[in-house]
Amino acid sequence: MKFKILISFLFLLIISACSKDESGEDNDTDNTVSKVLNRQTTGSSARDLLSDNTFTSMIIEVVYVEGFEPTESALNNFTTFLENRTYKPNGITVEKRAIPSPGKTTYSLEDIADIEIEHRTHYNTSNQIAVWAYFSDGKSDNDSEENNTVVLGTAYWNTSFVIYQETVESFSNSPFEPDRTLLETTVINHEFGHILGLTNLGTPLQSEHEDEEHPKHCDIENCLMYWASESAANLSDMAGMSTAPQLDEQCIADLQANGGK
Repeated sequence: MKFKILISFLFLLIISACSKDESGEDNDTDNTVSKVLNRQTTGSSARDLLSDNTFTSMIIEVVYVEGFEPTESALNNFTTFLENRTYKPNGITVEKRAIPSPGKTTYSLEDIADIEIEHRTHYNTSNQIAVWAYFSDGKSDNDSEENNTVVLGTAYWNTSFVIYQETVESFSNSPFEPDRTLLETTVINHEFGHILGLTNLGTPLQSEHEDEEHPKHCDIENCLMYWASESAANLSDMAGMSTAPQLDEQCIADLQANGGK
């Protein structure tokens, strides 16, 4: 059976969670860390991520379930993507670690957010912006055999996204399927594109290129942010590709106008 791959993004309300005080702040260090600043709507921190006006460095906290580690090449490609599109003169750092499986076969976004709340250690500081990238076992509860859709990744907060790594692996590295690194790179960069406010998701449009039938996606077919860049119809095409899709000129112009490269 063919599935249409749906890369989704959702606007989540801030999920209440236990923290060291009711305000969501850690006060056991000299620099108070407000965790709530990393639990805003997708795209709302686009300018902070793109420019060096407030944050001159970025840290990517990559956390994966044991046995579902993303390829090093895909993470390197992601870092290159960030370096090409953001101004962070004091550098971009990637920290990676494994955690045990939470023990589910299907995850809601509320489950994913709870995992982040439990395991995330890096939050924004005075000059460094922090990003959480989680690589999950199991699958999204938005997968639907009835609608022939399966979710590979979701950007759900302003600095947070999840990759359903087990699902990605099931659609790669077999005959007529994409190379795993290529598929991982595409999904990671696409989801982070939403976090950067694309398309019309916090980064204002400089020209009309939002897909009317698929909002918050670009209407240019070969763009990274095109809605069908991950469809089952394109998987066989991706099998012959050597590099992941790139942002088109209009998406790049949007990012540049919002403080990026």
